[in-house]
Amino acid sequence: MTFNIEYMKKAIKIAKTSGNDIPIGAVIVKDGKIIAKAVNQREKKQNTVNHAEIIAIQKANKKLKNWRLNDCEMYVTLEPCPMCASAILQARISKLYFGAYDMLNGAMGSKSDMRKIMNYDIEVKGGIMEDECAKLLHDYFERLR
Repeated sequence: MTFNIEYMKKAIKIAKTSGNDIPIGAVIVKDGKIIAKAVNQREKKQNTVNHAEIIAIQKANKKLKNWRLNDCEMYVTLEPCPMCASAILQARISKLYFGAYDMLNGAMGSKSDMRKIMNYDIEVKGGIMEDECAKLLHDYFERLR
C-alpha cells in the first residue's frame, strides 16, 4: 500500500488552522490531486457532526457531483471515530491513511473496526507521521489545562 507523505503533511498543516477546535485535518485525493480538505469545525459551527472527515467528504461529493468517492484516498491526522469511519465506508473511499491511533474512539482497528461491522473493504494504513499528529493533539489538550 503506497501513500504520498506530502498529503499527510498537508493534513497536518490544515489541522494547525483549527483555532479552538481539536486539531484534526483531512485531505481527499483523486488521481494524484487534492479535491477536498477540511479541519474540525464543531466548536466554530457548534455542530456535532462537523468533523474534518465529514466536511472533506461533503466537499469532495460537491466537487465530483457524486456521492460515491470511488478511487479516492483520504489522509487524516487521527484515526476516524465510528461516525467518520462509517461515512468513509459509505462514500466508497478506497484507501484511508491516518496519523495518530485513537485508542479511545478509533474505529478503523484500534477500539473497533467499522469495516467488519459494515462488511466493506477499504485499504487502511495508520501510524503515518504518527508522532507529529499525536503532538498536535497533545499540545492542544495541554493548552486547555
